[in-house]
Amino acid sequence: MRKNSGFIRADRTIINEKVKEAFSSVLPITIIVLVLCFTIVPIESGTFLAFILGAFLVVVGMGLFTLGADTAMTPIGEYVGTTVMRSKKIWIIVPVCFIVGVLITISEPDLTVLATQLAETIDKTTLILTVGVGVGVFLVIAFLRIVLKVKLSYLLIGCYTLVFVLSIFVPKSFVPLAFDSGGVTTGPMSVPFIIAIGTGVAAMRSDKGAETDGFGLTALCSVGPILSVMILGIIFKPDNFVTSENVVANPQNTNILISDYLHALPHYMKEVGIALLPIVAFYFIFRIFGQKTSKNDLIRILIGVLYTYVGLVFFLLGVNVGFLPVGAYLGKAIGNLDYNWIIIPIGMVIGYFVVSAEPAVHVLTKQVYEITSGAIPKKALRTSLMFGVAASVGLAMMRIVFKIPIMYFLIPGYLIAIVLTFFVPDIFTAIAFDSGGVASGAMTASFLLPLALGVCSAVGGNVATEGFGVVAMVAMTPLIAIQILGLIYKIKMARLKKKEQEQKTAQEEIIG
Repeated sequence: MRKNSGFIRADRTIINEKVKEAFSSVLPITIIVLVLCFTIVPIESGTFLAFILGAFLVVVGMGLFTLGADTAMTPIGEYVGTTVMRSKKIWIIVPVCFIVGVLITISEPDLTVLATQLAETIDKTTLILTVGVGVGVFLVIAFLRIVLKVKLSYLLIGCYTLVFVLSIFVPKSFVPLAFDSGGVTTGPMSVPFIIAIGTGVAAMRSDKGAETDGFGLTALCSVGPILSVMILGIIFKPDNFVTSENVVANPQNTNILISDYLHALPHYMKEVGIALLPIVAFYFIFRIFGQKTSKNDLIRILIGVLYTYVGLVFFLLGVNVGFLPVGAYLGKAIGNLDYNWIIIPIGMVIGYFVVSAEPAVHVLTKQVYEITSGAIPKKALRTSLMFGVAASVGLAMMRIVFKIPIMYFLIPGYLIAIVLTFFVPDIFTAIAFDSGGVASGAMTASFLLPLALGVCSAVGGNVATEGFGVVAMVAMTPLIAIQILGLIYKIKMARLKKKEQEQKTAQEEIIG
């Protein structure tokens, strides 16, 4: 009992640290939105208060979630990955990987947000299951890649070549949606689990490339949904593409404001419960048939699951009730301005800061720092992501305002990313493609996507071909930004090695 109390006391200190980190991440974007509300896009006072309360919930939720990811989701992922690989039986590994991939995708809150936006066009369950199957298939491929030691860059080149060839035969309205589906799949629920599984599987190998191969699962799991949704588009071919309307609440007093949040609370409690249940159930199944864990580890994981549950409920409640409606409203208001081009620099500023508010980004940077023994600093990785996402959101808004086809950006963008794979260290390639999926998480789907749809609606654009695609753009630019970071790292290491060699030679000459 004392040990359990010790866990809780220790976690209280960590919670304070996590909440402080979350506050520093969410504060900049909150300030940006408030500046817009007090200048070019005024909003009702009730909506303003709803947004402020949403920001508070996002901060608390993110802090609790990141603690839960550290203490529960990451250990569960590593345990499942290690247990599966210990069997060394392909006929066991393949179906387990597929089932895990489908279940964690179905439970992904980001995907639910996207599917809800399209509920009037595509059956929500159909879209979610289609994406889930895509992730399941590619999680199997990702596992087999680690086992068979296939070079990640070669596999990515083949996959994205297939994606762009298939896009020729897909209805234009489904192409941006397909790429967006790949981005939202890897969110706050799936990323800790997928990365940890990759780490657990790679840990079973003792060769030199094992650590590098632990990355790349998130990248491949982002490709599966793109292909599966494109195939759905070829089969489905909707006549009309309609998005759900985001209603901006304007509570008249604080009682109504609190009532709005309390009314939405049961929905997100149920949604997050469904999200966590399959993963927790899988852990207990593996614990029964696999290697037993200690009672203290079990208690620690259960406490972590509770943190994750409460954190995600708060996070999604704040995002969907406070952030999402305001994002849609701001998009429409700015799109209706005579100088609506201003959304481009505004989008860049929002994109720069929004990625730091993504819970999955914190998970990725922490694991990258630990696995590379500090060779890739958290700050450098996060800063590269922030600049990459800033560029992508700016380009996405420019595409909407001037009605430019998305392929004009995606084809050269992915081509540059693929070419860079031949010049940077393998681990940077793996991290870069993982980062693309991680950057396009809950905040992107719940704030930037409604913002983009609002702008598109205001400027009279085609919502299907122009409104969607912002998540795809956010997922693309980190591929380039992180690999450029890897190229800089490689050049610095080469110079340092050369300098050390010159000093060694000079010392040898003096001695000689």
